Amino acid sequence: MRIAIACDHRGFAVKQTLKIWLQERGHELLDQGTHTDQACDYPDMALAAGLSIFHGEADRAILVCGTGIGMSIVVNKVPGVRGALCHDQVSAELARRHNDANCLCLPGDMLTEGVAMQIVEVWLETPFEGGRHERRLKKIQEFEQQLLSGQLCSQKHPAATPLGSDNVEAGSEPSPSQERTLS
Repeated sequence: MRIAIACDHRGFAVKQTLKIWLQERGHELLDQGTHTDQACDYPDMALAAGLSIFHGEADRAILVCGTGIGMSIVVNKVPGVRGALCHDQVSAELARRHNDANCLCLPGDMLTEGVAMQIVEVWLETPFEGGRHERRLKKIQEFEQQLLSGQLCSQKHPAATPLGSDNVEAGSEPSPSQERTLS
């Protein structure tokens, strides 16, 4: 698998360990930096890794910063990238199984290198479940296309109306039963 890998200075040690571990398992890595533990700005590396997925240069990406929050915010701005901040194996499994997450964001300050490897292993090995989750991913893709074309930004879009939904009137609040159905 082609994997873009990137970090900021706080995720550097974990990234270096993951690089060796991933290469030993036969993965092709695209290292998007940083290449030292000197202070740097995480948006630069997160964007580079996200664009690697967008342009088809990488199948997936792994990002590591102090908390994982900053990297996940940035990478999720890139269309087609589904970045998931995972702190454990369960969240990594569900990110793949339910969300088809193609970018794993890790909190380097909060994980040992061994735990980071366990999370990555689960994330790499877990397949996307499809089914009802596929419908939800298609809604995200529709949303991204509407944003890119300017459709959503040029008109008001009621927050309570799910994209592609016919079961809630525009501008009305969904009933409790409709909310359960939509989630």
